[in-house]
Amino acid sequence: MSAQSNPHQPGLSDQQTDQAQKVSQPVGAASGVAPGAGVAANSPLGDAGQGRRSGLATQARSYWELLKPRVMTLVIFTGIVGLVVSGGTVSWLQAIVGILCLSFGAGSAGALNMWIERKSDALMERTAGRPLPQGRVTSTGALVFGLVVNVASVLVMGFAVNWVAAGILAFASFFYVVIYTLWLKPRTPQNIVIGGAAGAFPPMIGWAIGTGEVSWIGFSLFLLIFAWTPPHSWALAIWKRLDYSSAGIPMLPVVAGTLATTRQIIVYSWIMVASSLVPVLFGGVGALYTLTALGCGALFLAGAYRVHAVGDRDLGPSRQLFGYSLLYLAILFLVAALDARQSVTLL
Repeated sequence: MSAQSNPHQPGLSDQQTDQAQKVSQPVGAASGVAPGAGVAANSPLGDAGQGRRSGLATQARSYWELLKPRVMTLVIFTGIVGLVVSGGTVSWLQAIVGILCLSFGAGSAGALNMWIERKSDALMERTAGRPLPQGRVTSTGALVFGLVVNVASVLVMGFAVNWVAAGILAFASFFYVVIYTLWLKPRTPQNIVIGGAAGAFPPMIGWAIGTGEVSWIGFSLFLLIFAWTPPHSWALAIWKRLDYSSAGIPMLPVVAGTLATTRQIIVYSWIMVASSLVPVLFGGVGALYTLTALGCGALFLAGAYRVHAVGDRDLGPSRQLFGYSLLYLAILFLVAALDARQSVTLL
């Protein structure tokens, strides 16, 4: 018996026609998937787009690392405290813009520092993972990024907040990049004593954001960080002495030895504790801050003497003093903000 013919396709049975239609359908049509959807997901074009997005994210992270975000945290914190205790009057918008400009201004100075030290960073275990030694950012890209962000931060600070804060920010960036990084650090073991001023400007800038001027109380907060920097940095330098030696950086432990460095740590720790009481003398803070400064200072001195006692025999105390030094500064600035005799007014 002959097969029944299909009216649409003569000579084929219904079953044969159905099979032919299934074969002729685009891939995925029978399952309800849009034609070409599965192919596009696995196509070279799709892979390339995904790769570009991944590459851009990696680049963005690398440029963010150039800003030294952990250091920026300390800059933001001390700058905010300077603003809080200033007693000035400023709008919320100006305060936020000012702190952001301070953050990115300091961060871009850090990027320029990394650009200058890219070769020595590659020789040190502590810094070998940075974007420039690893080739994740080009030398030209880092330089342009640092310069553009720094100049933009200063200009925005000047036009949106005030030119006193912008001027101090510009000078702090110049001091850090040129005076400290280019001149002092590769030439003298006392680099950190003078160069420590670069990291001490944020509370003064915060004060200027709130008032448009500088004051002795703002300067006393600068003085505290300035005196804190040598024992903080030398504790790290003892711990990482071999790193600095291999990079040819004349840090004090490399040039003068551990014993001489620990003596200097004790001397500057006493100077730091004395400096921590200067805000009290100027009437900027009260009894809570005074007691906190004395108590935390006593613990810092105990740690300094312990580092001196063990010398080269144990690096543990120098690591502990370095860690405590960060906590010490954070506590003092936090209590200064809480115990300030005056406070900023935000409109």
